[in-house]
Formats: sequence, structure tokens, C-alpha cells
Amino acid sequence: MLKRTICFFCLLVGFASCNSKLEFSKYQSLSEGNWSMDQPVFFEFSDLDSVQAHHMFFNVRNDNNFEFSNLFLITELEFPDGNTQKDTLEYAMAEPTGQWLGKGLGSVKENKLWYKESIVFPDSGVYKVRVTHAMRKNGDVDGISVLKGITDVGLEIEKITQ
Repeated sequence: MLKRTICFFCLLVGFASCNSKLEFSKYQSLSEGNWSMDQPVFFEFSDLDSVQAHHMFFNVRNDNNFEFSNLFLITELEFPDGNTQKDTLEYAMAEPTGQWLGKGLGSVKENKLWYKESIVFPDSGVYKVRVTHAMRKNGDVDGISVLKGITDVGLEIEKITQ
């Protein structure tokens, strides 16, 4: 009886942890937690509901080698017809006290960052997302060529449910 109760509890937890809204999720690991400015992270996806609206997020994992309290990203979303939307985004990564935002135990924290809200993918075909960092030190014109402390960058797409 105890064995059945434990199995039932494990199944219940497993089903509860599934995100039924999740349509796409993929991560790109960055070699040794170093993100070169000239090495964008790419994602491709297709076959999403062409009528349903979606939310898009970037999932960024950082460790204690990340030296900044914010993160600037340049993103490009290319539609199957070739049209492209380009954005420059800024995200807070730490409290003013220096405490990391995000979730996780130990030195690696994961931040789920808004990218696009209520977006519809009306065209069939492949959509492409390109992400580069745009970090600079205050007063410097040139960007940081290798950003340390970003271990993974992910893209997540969730359908909006009523």
C-alpha cells in the first residue's frame, strides 16, 4: 500500500510540474560561461498555432562570474517571409544590494525574461530568433567582446490560455 501511495504521489507531482502552455523550449549552452559578442545565439521554430497568441521569453542562466547588474540584448525575430523585427532590450539581473535575481540554488541563477507579449505567428514556415549581447562598461564606446558569466541562453514560447 505504501509503495502505491508513493508512486501515486510521484505521478501527481510529475503531472503538476508540466507546463501545458509550453509550445517551444530550447537552450544553447555557452562555452565555459563566455559569450562572445560576435557569436550570436540562434533558435528556429515552426508549426505553432497560426491563430493563437503566444508569449515569448528568454531564459538566461548566469553564475557569479557575471559582473553586471543588468543585461542588454539585441534580438532579431525573422518571419518566414523574410521580414525581421529587431529590438534592443535591457533586463535587471541583480538587486541594488548585489543579490542575484532569478531562481536556482548555488551560484547559477536562471532568469525568465519577457521578450514578446501576445504575439501571433500567422505564417507557416520557419521563424528564426538571433540574440547577441550588447554589454559595455560605462563610458566605453566599444562593447565587451567576451561577456563572462552567462552559461546558457534559452528561448521559451507559451500559448496564452483564457
